[in-house]
Amino acid sequence: MPEQRTSQEQYRLLADIAEMYYLEGKNQEEIGGTIGLTRSMVSRLLSEAKQRGIVDVHIHRPLESDYELEAILLERFKLHSAYVVVVRSNESSNALKYVGGAAAQHLHRYLTQNMVLGVTWGTSVCATVDEFESERPMRAKVVQLVGSLSARIYEYDGHSIVLRLAHKLGGEGYFLDAPFFCQSAEMARDLREAQGVREVIQMGKQVEVSLVGIGSVEPEHSSFYRAGTVPLEEILSLKKRGAVGAVCGLHFDIEGQEVCSDFCERLVGIQHDDLLAIPVRIGIAGGPNKVQSILGALRGNYVNVLVTDNITARQVLELADR
Repeated sequence: MPEQRTSQEQYRLLADIAEMYYLEGKNQEEIGGTIGLTRSMVSRLLSEAKQRGIVDVHIHRPLESDYELEAILLERFKLHSAYVVVVRSNESSNALKYVGGAAAQHLHRYLTQNMVLGVTWGTSVCATVDEFESERPMRAKVVQLVGSLSARIYEYDGHSIVLRLAHKLGGEGYFLDAPFFCQSAEMARDLREAQGVREVIQMGKQVEVSLVGIGSVEPEHSSFYRAGTVPLEEILSLKKRGAVGAVCGLHFDIEGQEVCSDFCERLVGIQHDDLLAIPVRIGIAGGPNKVQSILGALRGNYVNVLVTDNITARQVLELADR
């Protein structure tokens, strides 16, 4: 190992080796072949990782942001702010954890006492809430912006996310007790007019900061479809009409134009104009399957704060150039 290696470089190397060993299940010989070290050296570095406290219950890697990519995104899409976290790969579960951690850190910038905070459901928002910690009670009102998905993935659902975030903030949760997607426009309209549901939807119009995921229309990555909430034919119909992604169930094409029509009439949750009226709209997403979705969301102004990873950010900018 070169003597001139900086402490930061050494720390990053130890974290890389620990992740490959403990989270990716690679043995020491495989790790050595990947990074060009002997097996005995890998073993010694793993011991050093434990001694330095890098290996505990989970891997402690300091979040590193890419300031250059952040500046380009801010200028290109006229965003309020951006957080681009550096990852080795954006296709692993670790990448979601880092993006969630970055979003949790970034959320602190916008928190104020007694504020109204709106949230949706999904893996990215769930990861953010998992990583979020508050040092003092904020007494925030946490509002569920869209109806519920399914008990199949309870931890990603709106009720669970509102409950956990309100608890961490020392605040109060407002739950949208209705399904996200209805069988008919008439059913959705009746639910939206029900007193309890109507009150929460009205509370959504007071939201100052929203925390939203950016969804995909690819069935294997669609929370709607995987939860069993939206039938496959509905997803395929949206794709056929040009949809590339969704925020709060509101679908759009690659240019950010609405692609919703009758589908949106069957939703229970915040409407397009009310969403765009929220002053700070924090979008959280990363991975190769979210590149088109993110670009459409940025062009349509569905989010004005973006939290993503460096690999995804580059791919979004490359796609925008094409």
